Amino acid sequence: MICCAETDKKDMKKFKKVCKKALKELGKKNFALIIHGNSFPAETEKNTGFGTPNSEAGKHLMDFASGVFNAIQLGPQGKTKACDSSPYTGTIFSNNPLFIDLEQLTKKEWGNILSESTYQKVCNENPNKDINKTAYSYIFKAQEEALQEAYVNFKQWNDKKLNKEFEKFKEENDFWLSKDALYEALVIENNNDYWPLWDSKIDRNLFNPKTEEDKKASFLREKELRLKYYDEINYYAFCQFVASKQNEETKKYAQKDDLKMIADRQVAFSDRDSWAYQSLFLDGWMLGCPPDYFSKDGQAWGFPVVDPEKMFNPDGSLGEAGQLLKHLYKKMFKENPGGVRIDHIVGLIDPWVYKTGKKPMPEQGAGRLYSSPEHPELSKYAIATMDDLNLEVGSDKEKRVKKLSKEQIKKYGAMIEKIVIAAAKEEGLNKDAIVCEDLGTLTFPVESVMKEYDLQGMRLTQFVKHEMPEHPYRCCNIVERSWAMVGTHDNEPISMWADEMINTHEGYLNVVNLVDDMYSELEGKERDDLIVKLTTDATALKNVKLAEIFASKAANIQVFFTDFFGLKQTYNTPGTSGDKNWSLRLPDNFEELYLKNAKDCTGLNLPLILKMAIEARGSKFASKHKGLLKDLQELI
Repeated sequence: MICCAETDKKDMKKFKKVCKKALKELGKKNFALIIHGNSFPAETEKNTGFGTPNSEAGKHLMDFASGVFNAIQLGPQGKTKACDSSPYTGTIFSNNPLFIDLEQLTKKEWGNILSESTYQKVCNENPNKDINKTAYSYIFKAQEEALQEAYVNFKQWNDKKLNKEFEKFKEENDFWLSKDALYEALVIENNNDYWPLWDSKIDRNLFNPKTEEDKKASFLREKELRLKYYDEINYYAFCQFVASKQNEETKKYAQKDDLKMIADRQVAFSDRDSWAYQSLFLDGWMLGCPPDYFSKDGQAWGFPVVDPEKMFNPDGSLGEAGQLLKHLYKKMFKENPGGVRIDHIVGLIDPWVYKTGKKPMPEQGAGRLYSSPEHPELSKYAIATMDDLNLEVGSDKEKRVKKLSKEQIKKYGAMIEKIVIAAAKEEGLNKDAIVCEDLGTLTFPVESVMKEYDLQGMRLTQFVKHEMPEHPYRCCNIVERSWAMVGTHDNEPISMWADEMINTHEGYLNVVNLVDDMYSELEGKERDDLIVKLTTDATALKNVKLAEIFASKAANIQVFFTDFFGLKQTYNTPGTSGDKNWSLRLPDNFEELYLKNAKDCTGLNLPLILKMAIEARGSKFASKHKGLLKDLQELI
């Protein structure tokens, strides 16, 4: 893990061995580093403007992490748009060509299909080459130009072995690739990458014809487009082939380091997906979030909603939409044997939907798709009945479903059981490979499904409500079958949180809970002195907050890269847009940075945090591990 030239190899080996043993004694099965692909570092003079796990620097980070971390939690890997860098609006099947490592294409193994001069030009002209930020607008255009050059040279090279692999890739992935690639042709044809604005009705509804006449017109139009734009369609497939081939090599490299790669399935569908599969979506409805403390009008995401009648057939078997989603999860589990994090699990089990053109408010017709038996339009999809509702819940309308039968819970969980769990099993994995993002308010149907299928959710301690003794994010209440963390990609670093808590009443209330949970054996003046220290010392508070997740019963731990390396910068601020979001990267000197920041506790000093966690388990537990505590102390 610490693998700098200045670090003695024996010390490095001991560091890994001792920390790994401490994690095991604390009952941790998985310790994952959260870092999205674009945030991976670059090597000096090799910064194109966008990170990728496929680069040499990406492999370097894996070497650094191996031995203590056993997993890396990536972000969504789909293709994004020129005007939107958010990975959570990317394609569901196509990989993002920005994750292609251009340097590899300059090598003999790839027939030098990209010139060294073009590669160097991309690096040299990167406007952010000297700072740890992506240059999204720049690299989106520069990467495209470089890949176009590589494609032309790939055709001229005409390598028989790679050509055979390419044709096999296209054949095996035709069920999604043919539509995604055709969209690219239509973008050129219509001079617009947003399909609802295309002039041609046939183009907009190519795979959603309403009449026999439309079907015939669509058939002829598709044939025409595939002939006219054969090379552009093949180029799109080429980029997907290169990305897939590099991803596979990276997966093997990670496995060599005993690292599992965990994918991230966003709740959204991209423009490309909503065009290709629009016949499978519920006409006139969109997915969003209901009004709450943070948004009085709710959140209008604008994502399409899968039609329940296309998800399953009347006999319970998978419908066309269900089969599509199972293909997706099988692909994700196959490519990422570490598992899949499902973003916004509520959106699968008990989605909030609203009418197109309206606000996501009940007054304007919004509601829970499967939990609105009284709704004039949504009642046909309701699983909960009127008898299952508590209509006197006051302001907490999310708790209005009060009871469900076993059969109803199974219906709510059908997508989880028949699509997600089934896909994992078919790829040789079990339900522990499913990580459920269940943060925030959960409805009773979601809680019931999570319990029924014994799914592992998340416990984000930065969001604990100090006034609620039974709050699930509080250390003493965190269950073993969960993933504990202090923050995710949507939170400010824990160091910034600690700075905000110092010398505040809210901070004091948080500290009292922390001391009660972490230092329950302390009494009198010792307890009072510790409370004073944690309410006035941000570094001390941050360390205890980090130690809390390791001291908890959670079998799985995730740490966001900003918290581990000590970067006092926010990766994403929900509800905002612009280049500041999704742009933070690890600098190329990340090893040196970690050593420095761990030493002064700006970053996560792992031996110290693990020592604190063991001691927090009580004097008997600490006494049992005296030797381990001594070894950890020597590493601090």
